[in-house]
Amino acid sequence: MKDDNRNLLLAAVLSMVVIFGWQMFVIEPNIAEEQEQAETLAATAKAEKEAMQDAGFGTSTLPTAPATPTVNGSTPVTTPGMPQQNLPRDLALAQRPRIAIDTPSLRGSIALQGARLDDLQLKKYRQTIEPNSPEVVLFEPASSQKPYYADLGFLRSGGTTTKLPTDTTIWSVDSGTTLTPDTPVVLSWNNGEGLTFRRTISVDENYLFTVSDAVENTTSDIVTLYPYGLLSRGTLPKTEGIYVLHEGMIGWFSVDGLQEVDYDEDFAEEKFEFDSTGGWLGITDKYWAAALVPQQDKAYQARFTEAPDPRRTAFQADFRGEALVIPAGGAAQVKNNIFAGAKVAGMLTAYEEVDGIEKIGLLIDWGWFWFFTEPLFKALHLVAGFVGNFGVAILIVTVVIKAFFYPLANRSYTAMSKMKKLQPKMEEVRERHKEDKAKQQEALMKLYKDEQVNPLAGCWPVLIQIPVFFALYKVLYVTIEMRQAPFFGWIHDLSVQDPTNIFNLFGLLPYDPSGFLMLGIWPIIMGFTMFVQQRMNPAPADPMQQKIFMWMPLFFMFILASFPAGLVIYWAWNNFLSVLQQGIIMRKNDVEIELFSNLGFDKLIAKFKK
Repeated sequence: MKDDNRNLLLAAVLSMVVIFGWQMFVIEPNIAEEQEQAETLAATAKAEKEAMQDAGFGTSTLPTAPATPTVNGSTPVTTPGMPQQNLPRDLALAQRPRIAIDTPSLRGSIALQGARLDDLQLKKYRQTIEPNSPEVVLFEPASSQKPYYADLGFLRSGGTTTKLPTDTTIWSVDSGTTLTPDTPVVLSWNNGEGLTFRRTISVDENYLFTVSDAVENTTSDIVTLYPYGLLSRGTLPKTEGIYVLHEGMIGWFSVDGLQEVDYDEDFAEEKFEFDSTGGWLGITDKYWAAALVPQQDKAYQARFTEAPDPRRTAFQADFRGEALVIPAGGAAQVKNNIFAGAKVAGMLTAYEEVDGIEKIGLLIDWGWFWFFTEPLFKALHLVAGFVGNFGVAILIVTVVIKAFFYPLANRSYTAMSKMKKLQPKMEEVRERHKEDKAKQQEALMKLYKDEQVNPLAGCWPVLIQIPVFFALYKVLYVTIEMRQAPFFGWIHDLSVQDPTNIFNLFGLLPYDPSGFLMLGIWPIIMGFTMFVQQRMNPAPADPMQQKIFMWMPLFFMFILASFPAGLVIYWAWNNFLSVLQQGIIMRKNDVEIELFSNLGFDKLIAKFKK
């Protein structure tokens, strides 16, 4: 490799490895694996249907699964059972009496049968960018097609027969007709054996429920119960399926720290059980999550499981708290929280700082480089708060980053300008020693030393850009603030790819290309700025390298076309600023800017001028 090309070629290789590798192994799920998974799910569904029919169950009526697993050897916790009816959501909701939930952020209801939180919709988020599209649904009843709910209750101590509230228990409403931030709801149930259970449910303006369970004991005996909580998800949700994002069971525990368990883990072979005082556990999606928050000053045992019933996929996160002792003629109380909603960074931080829920902010997957990703998000969020547009915030923060690294980039561009100015002398050295590569290398190194030029200095701008690229991609991909965030013109969502396409003349032709042919306007702009920047750098001496470099912008256009539009806008804007900075430095060093030389375009332009 020629020394004068090492800086460019190394930068190119680094960029190509990062982008192409990211595209191949992170951005796009493995197609063969997806097809195999789809076939497996289809076969499983068929087997489930046949098994239910063989067992005498109709396709819509299924028995409730028994409580088989235990929590650390204690009395069994009810696992997510088979829904009695695989009903549409509205019909499933109508099966049980309910009390409404209405807050600025949530709408839904609590089932009075079981006192279960199993109906939640997020008012502030819709399924698509269309203003009239349905609201995002988080929780659904056990009898629906996609059961997902939270349940709290008590377990009896070993050897006792205390009658406890179950899923079939109908609770009475003592106060409150609708659960709002200003009006809590109080439910009660008497077991007929001297115990009265009273549950007070309150909710804030966002997504945090507080559930206070009091037990009154009018018997002459001490009663010992164990509080429990569970989150049950009765279907395998559609996931992004990429390494950059965790979706599945998640929790933070005082002993084990952050624990992330994917849906495809082998729950039969490995036990996911944890002891903790403080912390939380739950199930997370890309933008939404549900988490149980046990009483933070009490010890508890937690676990993540998959239901053993072979006829369906069901996942559960549950905990069992320490013993609650209710004295004879006395009462005792336990308080737990349930988070159920959107993973808004500032709100989760407030839950940590104000409500004392330790590390709840880790519901957002900031990744291994959180120390860079999270500050970048905060900077974008702060600027967007002033300008009112996350796309503009990306442009402004990019300028700030460029200014911060200006001294380093300035030295790099100065070195590249000197290299470009030095090219005639380098060609003379190559021509003089073309038969002796060792002498040619030695002469070039002497030339670099005499002229005080570092041939690798030009790599720094690319190396600086790589961590910013990864961090911004993470921010665009995992933060809900970026979801459906518009820019200008045709970019209505910075978190998805540019919707325009050159192959149907940007919507003029009745043709809808997909996949590799999805090449929008912003990727083309990015490719052009990359081409301009490339022409300002020292040209490779080898003709083959020249051709490779000539096609690189086109290669990157297609690769980046499927990336979030916000990332492509950043890359194009960063290229533009680099071109501007490099152009000023080249003029300062009396280096001619020949954008179309060494590619044959200069001859074409000369002919056109004639």
